[in-house]
Amino acid sequence: MFALPVVCALLLAAAAPLARGWPGLFWTFVGSATLLLAWTATLLVSGRRQGRTFGLDVVLRPQHWVQACAQLVIVLYWGWYSRSVYAFLPFIAVQLIFAYGVDALIAWSRRDRYALGFGPFPVILSINLFLWFRPEWFYWQFAMILVGYAAKELIRWNRDGRSAHIFNPSSFPLGVASLLLIVAGASDITFGAQIATTQFLPPHIYLLIFLVSLPGQILFGVARMTMAAVVTLFLISEAYLRLAGTYLFFDSHISLPVFLGMHLLFTDPSTSPRTGRGRLVFGVLYAVGITVFFALLREIGAPTFYDKLLPVPLMNLSVRAIDRLVAKRPSSAAARPGWQLNLGYTSLWAIIFLGLSAIRGLGDTHPGQALPYWLARCANGSDRACEYTDAITLVYCDNGSGWACYEWGIMQLEAGRSPGRAFALACERAFPIACDYTDRNARGAPPPPRPPPLLADLPIVLRGSKLPLRERDPARLYAIACAQGWPGTCERTASGG
Repeated sequence: MFALPVVCALLLAAAAPLARGWPGLFWTFVGSATLLLAWTATLLVSGRRQGRTFGLDVVLRPQHWVQACAQLVIVLYWGWYSRSVYAFLPFIAVQLIFAYGVDALIAWSRRDRYALGFGPFPVILSINLFLWFRPEWFYWQFAMILVGYAAKELIRWNRDGRSAHIFNPSSFPLGVASLLLIVAGASDITFGAQIATTQFLPPHIYLLIFLVSLPGQILFGVARMTMAAVVTLFLISEAYLRLAGTYLFFDSHISLPVFLGMHLLFTDPSTSPRTGRGRLVFGVLYAVGITVFFALLREIGAPTFYDKLLPVPLMNLSVRAIDRLVAKRPSSAAARPGWQLNLGYTSLWAIIFLGLSAIRGLGDTHPGQALPYWLARCANGSDRACEYTDAITLVYCDNGSGWACYEWGIMQLEAGRSPGRAFALACERAFPIACDYTDRNARGAPPPPRPPPLLADLPIVLRGSKLPLRERDPARLYAIACAQGWPGTCERTASGG
């Protein structure tokens, strides 16, 4: 039976060449292999002394492989548009190997039999959909796995007369790691920000997440949670828009990583309420928790990509109270509704998703993706809009737009800051008026009027949070610019000139 952790240890040691010059990564692989071997030897010796017989059962639970399939499709689709994901796949594989070894050894440390199945797959894929540590800090990735499985085994309570784990083995370590990184101010040792940014790059990614999650929504009755979370957060965002005049999450009503979390992070049926109404309440609380943590993280200047990770462990602690609360109502006393009701709620969620997509509340064409929206609100005096416009314009400048460099330079001057090399970069990128202003600025002349982007700029400045457009047809580019509200582009749509 101990062949499993031994094989896992040997595979981890064999993965050492992945270190590629990172000594810390090399010792992470060697150290994790040593841990598994030492743990195995200790169990073997203690088991013989105590006369224990260890066993292994093959148990293939649908909730594991169904969720893993959905997660894997998302990872592969995301990686097609952000190739750094494919480069990280070997590191996901070694985490999976480590997880199997740890899961088996923790189980045998506590009892005599281990249920072998697909359990580690959704745990590891879920962790890696939200947080990666950089190679030199990769041992923390293994620490998260160890903490997750230890919490699953050791932090338990009684539910419906049975011992059950309180925390999901992926959401708990993600929450703990997030809190530690925020307190230490060490988010730069992870790729968390890059993950949150690049997940939105693939086209129609909201639709893909919705589709691959449907089997789990129907089979395990979690559509209530997802539906309640999405609707609640959309309403919160709409209310914020009415009050503040801008979108809460800037370029979307519900950011893509949050939308992903609403489908594949907090919806674990084992650590969520049992009752149908309880799951609706659970979804509402997740949306509220995300909003609170998003606002709090912005207030303290911490990265906001932790907003969907921090609420989940706190919510896991509330599930018994939620079930007790809703069970006081006679109509909700029955637990775990059948698949027919699950199908009904999933159908309702599908209608809501299609409706939100139709009004551009979700998807690639959300109004917040258009830079003119933010330029107009900045001109109307919104500091929040000016802050976002400043940041996104600099991104477009870095992507090669001469207009964006020129615009960013003027923004810096208006804010009383030096434009640096912004005008020179704009001139180098064939934005002619910037060349003229570079000389005039030296003589203290006021900035010239702000012309619209040139045709060469449009594939970049029309992208929103996506990859630059591949479209090169002038008429089509001007049509997209017109739809986004760029001044002076609608009349050029027909001719493309």
